[in-house]
Amino acid sequence: MSDIHIDDFYRDAAKILVALYGQFPKKITLYVEDICGPDTPDEFGLHSPRHQACFHTMMWLASADYLRYDQAVRQEALDQVVLSHRGFLVLSSAPRNAPTPENPIKEGSLMIHKIRQELRSGTSFSLAEVMQELMLMSRQLGEIPKFI
Repeated sequence: MSDIHIDDFYRDAAKILVALYGQFPKKITLYVEDICGPDTPDEFGLHSPRHQACFHTMMWLASADYLRYDQAVRQEALDQVVLSHRGFLVLSSAPRNAPTPENPIKEGSLMIHKIRQELRSGTSFSLAEVMQELMLMSRQLGEIPKFI
């Protein structure tokens, strides 16, 4: 049995990447509530731990070079956010085996398609496996030149 916060991290990260891929290369404002659902801050204006975890997932994806943004809007959203070069490459890649003339990329075999499928009908465990595979693929890309 996995820790629920790790399951939430994988689900949030998957939803964030899918949302950004769907708008690529346009920069958007990405709201935390669009990823993890509505939140009601407490009497002191503090968000729930679930909302904060989702916001920090966005920040982690940026620090791990999956996305770029101009600024955080409190803990409500990221403004002018877009997939990074690394994020786009890994989502539009076919996992595991490189395509060959004998084994071309098939429709639905890209990482973005696998993630969408897992979000629609997968389990927490199968989504975690796909997200771990994405992160391993990203690591194999090595250092990617950063664009200004």
